Amino acid sequence: MLTLEPKELPVPQLHRYLLGAVGPRPIAFASTIDENGVPNLAPFSFFNVFSANPPILIFSPARSGRTNTTKDTYENVKKVAECVINIVNFEIVEQMSLASSPYGDDIDEFVKSGLTPIESEKVKPFRVKESPVQFECKVLEVNELGTEGGAGNLVICEVVKIHINEAVLDDDKMIDQHKIDLVSRMGGNWYCRANESSMFEVKKPVTTIGVGFDNIPEDIKTSSILTGNDLGKLGSIVELPNETDVNEYKLIELSELFVTLEDEPAKLELELHKLAKEHLSKNEVEQAWMTLLAFNNQ
Repeated sequence: MLTLEPKELPVPQLHRYLLGAVGPRPIAFASTIDENGVPNLAPFSFFNVFSANPPILIFSPARSGRTNTTKDTYENVKKVAECVINIVNFEIVEQMSLASSPYGDDIDEFVKSGLTPIESEKVKPFRVKESPVQFECKVLEVNELGTEGGAGNLVICEVVKIHINEAVLDDDKMIDQHKIDLVSRMGGNWYCRANESSMFEVKKPVTTIGVGFDNIPEDIKTSSILTGNDLGKLGSIVELPNETDVNEYKLIELSELFVTLEDEPAKLELELHKLAKEHLSKNEVEQAWMTLLAFNNQ
């Protein structure tokens, strides 16, 4: 295990560790405007949503770690406390990257990136027409975290208008996570695309209370087959199957396996754990539990 003291590291090296470990990070494609009406468009991956009531987004146009200069976006929101946070999907990721080039403050990144500016309804900065979701925001506060290179500047924004491309909505008029095709930042030059090959579901225990890791029998916790993720799924069940249900499941679903390996208990246990893992991969948690508990119901 490599152990590091942040204060002992050069800022660029620390920056690389932070960005390499904390990801994927959503991207705030922030549109701002200066006091003379010159638009600016720049992406920031120090970004997230922090409140729904009121709706608050925060992003950070940090100081340059090399030159300690500040971003045009930071300067703009200090003068005109408004912005539009445009969400980035795969269709515009290359144009978004182009807009991040270190253009001068008199250069319009909309023109350079080829993206289309459209007027907002409640704020002065333009929206990006090609973005699937556009948040018009009032800037409530800019919190400077330091004055040295690499220091962040938290731009705290309240969403005052939301625009969503209907093409990314499902039948309930909610955002379909497969249709929106979001991208996010990783370390270095790497990005991540949220599509069918990278997304998976984990049911959130919003109203249910799982039995927990501590109620899993020791012989299951020490399995050579089941992983920590598998055990986490097992711990999510609200109530363990009762002995009657386990015995019935054993007689109907597992009888052939028990007959075949009745003289090889170690191999039987191994095969049951493999079968339980298959059930867990299909989110069949109750069947996995009954498979595992059947070994002790002999």
